Amino acid sequence: MSQKRRSPIAAKRHTHASVFAALGDETRLALVAKLAGGQPRSISQLTKGSKLTRQAISKHLRVLQTAGMVQSVRTGREHRFEFNPRPIEGIKQYLDFVSEQWDQALSRLKSFVEM
Repeated sequence: MSQKRRSPIAAKRHTHASVFAALGDETRLALVAKLAGGQPRSISQLTKGSKLTRQAISKHLRVLQTAGMVQSVRTGREHRFEFNPRPIEGIKQYLDFVSEQWDQALSRLKSFVEM
């Protein structure tokens, strides 16, 4: 069975969508904030101060891993999770691009209205 290939633009859109979807949850945003400090953390450390179980935190971490924002590194018997900023940087570039398009459109509208 052949698998349908995405164009590079469609693949990028899909990647951006998965990052937006992953960040669309309050718990995952909190996990990203904890991990963005640069220190790898265990699930125990990430669960501390939360009302969520380790299993719930693990599920949220899997979503962040799928989006490429978190990676797991095994240290002894435990996994430590690290933040990967690349997907967020890609989103920032995308938002800058969209912002520029809006700025240009608003500038054209302003010129038209002032005529």
